[in-house]
Amino acid sequence: MKEILINIESKEVRCAFLNEGQLRDLIVERKKTRQITGNVYRGKVTNILHNIQSAFIDINESENGFIHISDILENTQKFQDMFEMDFDIESKKKSSKPPKETETDITKILKANQPVLVQVVKEPIGSKGARLTSNLSIAGRYLVLLPNTSHRGVSRKIDDPASRDRLKKLIRAFEMPVDMGLICRTSSVNATAEMLIDEAHDLLKSWQQIVKDFHKSSKPTCLYEESDLMKRCLMTAVDKQYDRVLVDDYSVYQILKKMYQKYSENCEVKLEFYRDKTPMFDRFNVEREIEKALRRKVWLPSGGYLFLDKTEAMYTIDVNSGRSSHQAEPGDVEEALVRINMEAAEEIARQMRLRNIGGLVICDFIDMRSRKNQRRVLDRLKEAMKEDTAKCTILGMSEFGLVEMTRQRNRESLAQTMNTNCPYCMGSGQIRTHESTSIEIERSLKKLINTRQQFGLKLVCHPLLENYLKGGDRDYLSKTAEELNAQLDFDTQDSLHLNEFEFYSTINGQKLEV
Repeated sequence: MKEILINIESKEVRCAFLNEGQLRDLIVERKKTRQITGNVYRGKVTNILHNIQSAFIDINESENGFIHISDILENTQKFQDMFEMDFDIESKKKSSKPPKETETDITKILKANQPVLVQVVKEPIGSKGARLTSNLSIAGRYLVLLPNTSHRGVSRKIDDPASRDRLKKLIRAFEMPVDMGLICRTSSVNATAEMLIDEAHDLLKSWQQIVKDFHKSSKPTCLYEESDLMKRCLMTAVDKQYDRVLVDDYSVYQILKKMYQKYSENCEVKLEFYRDKTPMFDRFNVEREIEKALRRKVWLPSGGYLFLDKTEAMYTIDVNSGRSSHQAEPGDVEEALVRINMEAAEEIARQMRLRNIGGLVICDFIDMRSRKNQRRVLDRLKEAMKEDTAKCTILGMSEFGLVEMTRQRNRESLAQTMNTNCPYCMGSGQIRTHESTSIEIERSLKKLINTRQQFGLKLVCHPLLENYLKGGDRDYLSKTAEELNAQLDFDTQDSLHLNEFEFYSTINGQKLEV
């Protein structure tokens, strides 16, 4: 049974995708960081970076957007990446000329304070602003309108030749303005000609309204918003034939119910309002899975485990046998390791979706001698990643059992959304040992006495550090002060960090800067 659970809170919307009771995907969206991919803006050029042929655009969001010259000149590859599919593009203008050489200089295309019409293709992440393009596309359920290009084509994911030919004939016959294109999405296979024509007209009206609002406005503003999370979840349920959508907010349930009437004739998805007193995500064990997805260590059913770590450049995933329950004969150890790796491959794909890991990922599987077994594990990983809606590229397995892969970064990861760096360790997960701090105290003490001529001192530190110093270092520090003709007293303060200590003058009570 495939289900979508939609949990509504005052500041957050969470959508959980379940398959046979197991959490397969998760989307968490905060109201202050709503998803803006697909939105169209009237922007203003604020800064042009000639050396990297890019510009910053004010779009009236928290951070300025970023546009590269490749996002201004026509690039059909951008459309493939944006819609997470491959397109069989056919252009009406077979003799379309390539961009002129002079157009490759961004300063000849954009000027400071120039108003521009742009669309977000990549969410802002951390301190990075949104990635923008001027190659706009207005997406519907069945079709994608390309206002600036004349491409007309059908998604390669539609592999039935008869369906492809039918759709190609239909979109060629559409009466569209010159230089506008259309692409049939995967879900258009089951749509009638009337449904496609109606949607094409609706998309064209949306584009005409965008152009009208662009000329009417005088400052950076949003002209068109992509569908919200609830609507996207409903469309996913309809298109991918989910069995049920469960919502725990009655007002949102009513909105979805009205929206669903449009598709109910050809669809068997059950739309239900969750009435139980037990929180929905607790009832279906989703909260527990979210907690696991925020941990560094993930246990596998067999007793093996994964370690997931993030560095500045990449994510690393380490597979370990742990207390694996797989029983193997002395000569069949390799097969036992292969089973753990196969299990890990499934869990790696699931964790990447739940955590929304993006960018470069290195998976370190348990070493296997046989190339055949390495291929088995790699094939299992590729098969498990097919369920992912984000674009993924997986390379072969190296002799060391390492697999390099990339996953499209479309929004903040789960950890970035829900966590923040520790103010003490700044995200490193480490602080100095008591011994290191004690050595630093000794240096500071000698410096204050010898260079600052302070002979009456009081050391204030955290109670746990003070407890460590009582093991011998405290007596040594007192003796060192006496040898330098100074007096050292001790005190504690709970509010101090474990690595923090302060010196005060016992003569005037002032804090001493080391």
